[in-house]
Order: sequence, then structure tokens, then C-alpha cells
Amino acid sequence: MNNNPGRLQTDRRRTGRHRAALALAAMLALSACTTTDTYFIVPDTGGNEQTVEALTRNDPNAAMGAREHPRILETYGGQYRDPQVERLVARIAGALTAVSENPQQTYRITILNSPSINAFALPGGYLYVTRGLLALANDASEIAAVLSHEMAHVTANHGIERQRREEAEAISNEVIAEVLPDTPAVEQIAARGKMRLAAFSRQQELEADAIGIRMLAEAGYDPTAAARFLRSMAAFAQYESAGAEDASLDFLSSHPNTPRRVQLADEQAALYANVGAKEVGHDYFLNGINGLLYGSNADEGYIRDRNFYHPKLQIAFEVPPGFSMTDKANAVVATGPNDVAIRFDGVKAKGRRDLQDYIQSGWVTGLVPGSVETTSVNGMPAATAHAVAGDWSFDVTVIRDGNEIYRLLTAAPRGSGYLEDIAGAVRASFHKMSPQELAALKPLRIRIVKVQPGDTMASLSAKMMGTSRKLALFRVLNALGPGATLSVGQDVKIVSQ
Repeated sequence: MNNNPGRLQTDRRRTGRHRAALALAAMLALSACTTTDTYFIVPDTGGNEQTVEALTRNDPNAAMGAREHPRILETYGGQYRDPQVERLVARIAGALTAVSENPQQTYRITILNSPSINAFALPGGYLYVTRGLLALANDASEIAAVLSHEMAHVTANHGIERQRREEAEAISNEVIAEVLPDTPAVEQIAARGKMRLAAFSRQQELEADAIGIRMLAEAGYDPTAAARFLRSMAAFAQYESAGAEDASLDFLSSHPNTPRRVQLADEQAALYANVGAKEVGHDYFLNGINGLLYGSNADEGYIRDRNFYHPKLQIAFEVPPGFSMTDKANAVVATGPNDVAIRFDGVKAKGRRDLQDYIQSGWVTGLVPGSVETTSVNGMPAATAHAVAGDWSFDVTVIRDGNEIYRLLTAAPRGSGYLEDIAGAVRASFHKMSPQELAALKPLRIRIVKVQPGDTMASLSAKMMGTSRKLALFRVLNALGPGATLSVGQDVKIVSQ
């Protein structure tokens, strides 16, 4: 039972915001709009021929990873190119290969140009870390913990084993569906198969944790870094959740329960408490990520507090006070007080000229007959409409600019009285960016600053850009938990242009 009324009210507000965002997604009856660069770590074979091509020529696992590599690049925004950051990651990873379960394994490490916090491995030694993950870490040993974990997946052939299990489950389900067609048992058996795969995946994660922590210690890195970074990832997930993110999208959701996983990582690290030196690499790591691109890039647009700017499309809009914006796949979603949510996305016009006809073409669920009207928004042709579905009312605005149709969708509880004012304010703010706005807009980056006398968390976090929750993000990025303090001369991360 929750005996904290303040916490209960906060949870209710988050739940309402989450429901509003889901309602927006539900009313859209449409599908989403719809040589490789890397660097290598090559083992010392003791011979003359040590090229990647030579070492992987007859490796079927490497061929499997090579087939998937282009798809990974496309999904995650391509490779993030920054020689300073690439050298940093290569330096950290280099020491790990010598203590790998298979020292002869070749690794191809790619930094993905994505703000998400993720790392994963493909068969054949293809390792990936996102720049978002690098931005969250605070020292070299934490990145070493991530890389050693992914190397462990490769050397333990986890990807191959999972593929085999998935194929076996798929074959089993097909056979059962033929033997027991149209019976509830089929769905139950399929559900049990998914549970078995999930349990198998969790067991793989724990195994990779154990192997990775051993590698950390033997390579001279701090073995407690694995648990430390797991805590940072959990703190970031909580920060995202407080901004009304969908908890089902938590990047930790496919992994073992985080507190239990942290506990096991602490226990594993304790086994190596007396194993040699424990490099942390705080200073050179922060120097290496100074200037790292943070958040979205120009292709996706930029969130600046309550404003969204898309320099390539040259459009911008603002959400009302109290709203928090998040860049999701193919859309920007804002959630605010009174269970109101706003969604922005765009589609190609494809010759469509009549915006009234477009709204009525079937992609809006619950469209109110006779509500569609033509208008203009800051000189651009537009149309508006209302929709109702379940307990929710929606305002639909579409705006045409050249070959693009932009969509602003606002959801509010039915009968709440908030819908028209909020939707109207967002619609009125939508405009083409001026040359002055475009010139002033720059991408956000991680900047390393030194704490000066008189600096506080509040004063330093006030310099943060790209979020309305400046202090919360400052704490998460610098792993400053409850009770943490700053020291004069300490290096900390902020996000600014």
C-alpha cells in the first residue's frame, strides 16, 4: 500500500499523461511513414597477415553479422564520426581483447549516431554503442563494462543460440497450429514459448555480466563499474519515465530486473576486489567526450525546452507552459497538465491538394462528421477537424508546405474543456523559421566544465539546454544521487550548444 499521498498524486499525473499519449497513438489508423564505415580491433595472431578480411574469411558468424550491419546503420542513424571519440572507444576496448574468452576474435566496433542509450552485439564480433550511451557514462571503466558485456555475448555465441531457439519455437508453433487449428491452446503454447525465450535471454544477460566483469578486472579496469553504470541507466530510465515516456519502451525492460542485476554485478565485482590495479579513467574519458553530439540531429529536429525546431524542414512550433516534449520514432510527443497530450509528425503530400479530403481519407479514428474545416496557419494552407474515441476528444490539424503535410494532433479527456485552447495555441505557433532563427540554431553537445567557487548544482544545471527539467538531467548525466555534492575543481557534464 502506498502511504505517500504526494507520490500517489505524482503517479496519477504520470499515468494520465501516459494514457493521453497512448490515446493519440490509438486514434491514428495508419502505418508509420515510411561500403560500411566502422573501425576494428584485430587480435595479435603472431603472423604477418592480420587484416579483418583475412581473419574472418571463412567465418559464417562474421558473414551473418555483415548481412545485418547495413540494417543496423539505417535503423540507428548511421555511424557517428568523430575521430576523438573513436580513439577513446578504441583505447578502452583494446585492453579487453587480450582477456577475452576467445583472444583470437576480431571485433568491429561502430558508434551509432543515435541519442538512445543502447549497446548490442551481432555474431562475428560486430559491436555497437550509441553516442547517447557514451554521453551517459562518466568514466572509461563504465564503457569498458558495456563493451566487455557485449564481447561476452559474442564469445559465448549468444546471438547464434538465441536464433536457434527462436527458429525452434517458430517451427514448433507452426506444427501445433496445424495439429490444433483455431483453439485457445495454440495461443497458450505460443505465449509459453515467448516466456521461455525471454527467460533464456535474461539468463544470457546475466552470463554476459559475469564474463564481462571478469574481463574488466583482468584488463585492469574497475570491476564495480558494471553495477555503477547499471544504476546510471536505471536513473536515466526513471528520468525519462518522469517525462511521461512509455515505460514499455524502457531499454532495460528486456533485461533482468535491474535491482537484482545490480546486486549480482556487485557480488561478481567483489570476487575481484584484490585483483591488481583498478583503472577508472575519469579524466581522459571526459576529455574524450567533450563536444560529443547530444540528443537529436538536424535530420530529426531539435527540442529546446518547449520549442521544436526542424532546421532542414525550416519549421517550428511551441507547446504551452507545463508541457514536456520527447522525440519518439517518427514523431514528437508532448505531455502536460490535465492529461493533455500533443503529437507532431509529417507525411509526404504525394500530389494531395485538398486537405479536407486528406483528413477524411481514413487515417483518423472517430472523426466527427461535418467537423472538417479549411483554414491557413501563418500563410500555409491548413485544415482542422475533431475526433472522439472512448473517453478522449481530439483536435486534428494538417498543414501543407510544399510536398510536406504536417500533422498536429491534440488529445484531452472528453468534456474537460482544455482541448480547443491548447490545440489553438500550438497551431498558432506553427511557422516557417526565419533566417535569424536558422542561424542561431546549433546542435547540442556535451560540454565539460570545471566547478568554480560558488557554483552549485542549481547554477550549473541552469546552463543546460534542450530540456525543461534541467536539474534532473544534470544529476543523471553526472551520476549525482541523493545527498551528492560538488567540489571545486570537479569536472562535470552539461548540455549546451
